[in-house]
Amino acid sequence: MNFKEVADIVLGASQADETEIVYRRLDGSLTRFANNHIHQNVTETNHEILVRCVSGSRCGTAISNATHPDSLRNLVRVALDLARQQPENPDFKGLPGPAPLSIVTSFDSAVAGCSPAARASGVGVMCRKAAEAGYTAAGSMTTAAMRLGVANSKGVFAECETTLVDASTVVMSATSSGWAQSSGWTLDSVAWDQLAEEAVGKTRMGENPIDGQPGEYTVILDPYATSDLMGMMAGDGMSAQAYQEERSWLNGRLGKQVLSPIITIVDDGLDPAGIPLPFDFEGQPKQRVTVVEAGVCRGPVYDTYTAGRQPGALSTGHAMEQAASERIGPLPMNLFLKPGTSNVNEMIASTKDGLYITRFWYTRPVHPRDVVVTGMTRDGTYIVRNGEIAGAVKSLRFTQSYMDALAGTMALGETCKTLWAGGTCNVPAIKLERFNFTSSTR
Repeated sequence: MNFKEVADIVLGASQADETEIVYRRLDGSLTRFANNHIHQNVTETNHEILVRCVSGSRCGTAISNATHPDSLRNLVRVALDLARQQPENPDFKGLPGPAPLSIVTSFDSAVAGCSPAARASGVGVMCRKAAEAGYTAAGSMTTAAMRLGVANSKGVFAECETTLVDASTVVMSATSSGWAQSSGWTLDSVAWDQLAEEAVGKTRMGENPIDGQPGEYTVILDPYATSDLMGMMAGDGMSAQAYQEERSWLNGRLGKQVLSPIITIVDDGLDPAGIPLPFDFEGQPKQRVTVVEAGVCRGPVYDTYTAGRQPGALSTGHAMEQAASERIGPLPMNLFLKPGTSNVNEMIASTKDGLYITRFWYTRPVHPRDVVVTGMTRDGTYIVRNGEIAGAVKSLRFTQSYMDALAGTMALGETCKTLWAGGTCNVPAIKLERFNFTSSTR
């Protein structure tokens, strides 16, 4: 049964004032490896149908993966019954109507048709190169194809296909580890030879680390660590819901320069350098939103609900699935940090005393209004002394305001890396003047 048939049944069966259906078919495959051997290969095909019914200003949602017509009609009844049990919500201004959509290409048949043997071939490169170096490798490769459809009783009907490929690995020696990851929507986004070279090289460079000392350091961050900065900045305040609830780092800072003037952050769901989609989970067109421009805070992203709560605001095409939207509101899912003119080698060469960090791990927010985060470094933390790598240190724990860190940005890499972690980040390496480490690990 295709999306139009599903939508016709749902909309035809609904007795609600307004009705919305979000349909997602996901064909996903995963190959996992450890100790230089593949140990798991799984493939799953699943449908998810989410129906939202509106009664007055009350909404009810119900979710199922059953596509039989009787199941779909029952799903509508459940959603409407839930809506009628809710209190009236004067902030809800109704479902959106249709709007013109851009044409976006984000589907690669090579990803959709990628076989277990093809994934195993790539993984095999990683395992062989790790073994040749005397190390062990673990990690995974995911390939997925998704068909997304959104329709409602006000005339919205939007449908698209997209693909995702993501590969990551950690290579380990007796005393060190190295990380590498690559993501995209085309199969050639992942080059296992390059991933192997990067992860093995980081492992070799990190052998026999010494204990690190707490303190404030100049740091050079690989894109993996930069992506954590962007993810936390997004989660702690780029949503209009967080802004309206006055728990965002944007509150009181719109129009003010609070980050370095070389920092520009945008969310662009149409840029093929990310993993684009033409519309959000309300069927509204994706828009490019500048959250920070040359260090100046510009504003959050909106869905129709948060736009309806704020006079003059309009949806920017950032609605999440309704189940998530009720908790966290709209979110930027295709973040871009504008690159600079430097590279990691130049950043290291210009540093007298500092640290070169591969990635962060187990990061958790402490104070969202200032994006204070605690976490650890992982899979490669290196001493920089007099413009050279002078050895490795054991992972360090930090507590640091990411806003303050980005205010002291000294350089940005000239190339960006696309990384998937529930959403997409396209980010360069970055050099920060100050970053506070509170303790070392043992």
